[in-house]
Amino acid sequence: TGPLSLRVCRTWLKPFDRACAFRSGCAAVLPVPALFRPGPTRIQRDRLPMNDTPSYDLSAVIRTIADYPKPGILFRDITTLLGDARAFRRAIDELVQPWAGAKIDKVAGIEARGFIVGGAVAHQLSAGFVPIRKKGKLPHQTVRMAYALEYGEDEMEMHVDAIAPGERVVLVDDLIATGGTAEGAVKLLRNIGAQVEAACFIIDLPDLGGAAKLRALGVPVRTLIGFPGH
Repeated sequence: TGPLSLRVCRTWLKPFDRACAFRSGCAAVLPVPALFRPGPTRIQRDRLPMNDTPSYDLSAVIRTIADYPKPGILFRDITTLLGDARAFRRAIDELVQPWAGAKIDKVAGIEARGFIVGGAVAHQLSAGFVPIRKKGKLPHQTVRMAYALEYGEDEMEMHVDAIAPGERVVLVDDLIATGGTAEGAVKLLRNIGAQVEAACFIIDLPDLGGAAKLRALGVPVRTLIGFPGH
């Protein structure tokens, strides 16, 4: 065996496709980067589960704070997940899995933690990122949509030229509870002509019904962790 021969343990390459590279007459098995692997067909994507169980226990790195921001509320704090490199990478990988190889034009993130998660998702999907902000925070001409709060209403907006009609968009935030903000974001995106492919959240509070509200609008919802209660 010559000095340039390369012996690669096949178990290292199990997650990857394999290709043969020849160097000085010696064959070596090398991984093909995920970027160049073909994605699933449309039929295959339609069959992908939107709420499969992550292989890594993400709930273990979510901090729960009692009685915040008011008594009786259990606040699910994702800053501990964001600070854990392995957990953060796994969460993003799990969120984008149904669209691996698919054409997504834009990822829309809801202020504010949706900017962090949405930016990472957009990077993984090679898509653009669009911020959906509270009223008065964007400098250019905007389109606006009112949405329901627990007590009253507020408004969100996005730049009028952020998304072209017909572009395929995935909506992202860290958590869905009652779904008022996400519902408003879906309506805002549709009003500007976007095709909302799905909405993705790390955490779901199913008892509050927000995910069901989006599904009733015809939007597939992908979540990674469910917590009972408020």
